[in-house]
Amino acid sequence: MSVQKAFIASIVLLSLGGCAKVGDIDVTGGVIAARSACPMVAIPDYTGDITLFNPPQSREARAIDVVANITNLRSTCDDSGAQIYTQATFDVLARRNDPNGARDVTLPYFATVMRGGTAVVSKRVGQVTVHFDDGQYRASASDTAQSYVDKGQATLPADIQERITRERKAGDTDAAIDPMADPAVRAAMQRTSFELLVGFNLTQDQLKYNVTR
Repeated sequence: MSVQKAFIASIVLLSLGGCAKVGDIDVTGGVIAARSACPMVAIPDYTGDITLFNPPQSREARAIDVVANITNLRSTCDDSGAQIYTQATFDVLARRNDPNGARDVTLPYFATVMRGGTAVVSKRVGQVTVHFDDGQYRASASDTAQSYVDKGQATLPADIQERITRERKAGDTDAAIDPMADPAVRAAMQRTSFELLVGFNLTQDQLKYNVTR
């Protein structure tokens, strides 16, 4: 999922408590809509896989040494305190071309918190090691990334929340008007939207390879 797609996903209206769902009609005729302050978690385009070559400067198919990709990205969020804590777990699946000998391959990854789809709030670089047994072509490993976001910065102002969540009934003058069409609402949604992005910490050459292959 791209950064832009992650941001779009982050402003999707989520359900209120109980059994009600987004878009449900309540008993008075209003539409139920609410927003989560928890950051969306995603893998930016072109950073979800990495290719290692031997020799490193080659880009020929026969020189491919190890290929790995990030998958099964999932998250939990605790927004009960002043800081919203998000934990994202993911798997790394790797494949090598030469199965001879046991081998450890260490791959760098990043965990970046973005605000509004454009501003980098924080970035942490970690490493995950994949171990191949002798004779083994494939191996896997798992790791975890975390983020903290100030709850006040991720919470919509009360007046904006009221515009989005208030009941709209047939016959109201603005019943058919999408609140997201209001520039003030869109700007507030962007300011309070955060994403936790996880991907391989690629070199410029590795990123170029992913983009142009």
